[in-house]
Amino acid sequence: MYTIRMSRRAEHIILSVEERDTIDMWARGKRFPVRLVQRAQIILMAATGVLNQDIAAKLGTTRPTVQLWRERFLALRLAGLEKDAPRPGRIPRISAKKIAEVVEATLHTKPCNATHWSTRTMAAAQGISEKTVRRIWKQHNLKPHLTKTFKLSRDRQFVEKLHDIVGLYMNPPDKALVLCVDEKSQIQALDRTQPGLPMKKGRCGTQTHDYKRNGTTTLFAALSMLDGKVIGDCMPRHRHQEFIRFLKKIDNETPVGLNLHLIVDNYGTHKHPRVKSWLSRHPRFYLHFIPTSSSWLNLVERWFREITDKRIRRGTFKSVPDLIAAIMDYLENHNQNPRVFTWSAPAEQILAKTVKCKEALAALH
Repeated sequence: MYTIRMSRRAEHIILSVEERDTIDMWARGKRFPVRLVQRAQIILMAATGVLNQDIAAKLGTTRPTVQLWRERFLALRLAGLEKDAPRPGRIPRISAKKIAEVVEATLHTKPCNATHWSTRTMAAAQGISEKTVRRIWKQHNLKPHLTKTFKLSRDRQFVEKLHDIVGLYMNPPDKALVLCVDEKSQIQALDRTQPGLPMKKGRCGTQTHDYKRNGTTTLFAALSMLDGKVIGDCMPRHRHQEFIRFLKKIDNETPVGLNLHLIVDNYGTHKHPRVKSWLSRHPRFYLHFIPTSSSWLNLVERWFREITDKRIRRGTFKSVPDLIAAIMDYLENHNQNPRVFTWSAPAEQILAKTVKCKEALAALH
């Protein structure tokens, strides 16, 4: 009996001019990874007809490795040499079904004795580890321990007022100033009952949780949308008399030849008959009212947040004059290098989000 052995010959490799130039560059280049240089050398030698075992011996590798990269090049050409083939990786210990169950439970259920899930309670309910729950929540961006507040305006003229305010921000009228006006009322002059400990390495600064009240003041502010400067004044009360006094201050500190468009909220002081009478005698003033429950439309609120975070909240004030002095000092420093707040959201985009929110709320009832 005779056995006939058939020799298997690798498929011949033919390179185009562009492929040869690229592979030559890889094979000779010192700035390329070693694995790419070796693959390029395998293909160059294979293209000249060198056998796999001879290529392996010359390059110090194995014949299966040479065969692998020959086949990869024939299938994918240059792209097959640049990147390794995808690997399946480790088989996950948590099934996709269990992951879906955790996500579903997080989104649509609550524990019987709490308002929201924690990693420990979810782990106990699902029979998995706390670290696994934490990893699943991170992958799906779930944060059941956090909530954010919101309020939808019920103003019947919401659309008209929104277009009016956003129009002033994004397309202000000629020969006019747009001023965002509001009052930060009842700012307390708080003095701590004991001195705080200073900050040092490994420890933040401290304050006592209790305090002594030394009176209050109200900050009236008008933020200019043109240059970011703020006209401000502190007054003891928050009535129409103080508001008229502040309007006079705005009148004195702005160029005479410009109309003034003031964006204000719906506080009763702004609509007082005496305020309306004063405005009728000063025709360059125009008041634009934001929709109810829409304080986010008034950009002076953004500036109020800054002065609260940077100067008021952590301050210590032994008297109201000390508090007023700190506020006016912050105001003066701000106006020396003002920051312009730019409104970028068009009215249509805001309305589209409002519609989606209303649809979501309607689905819950």
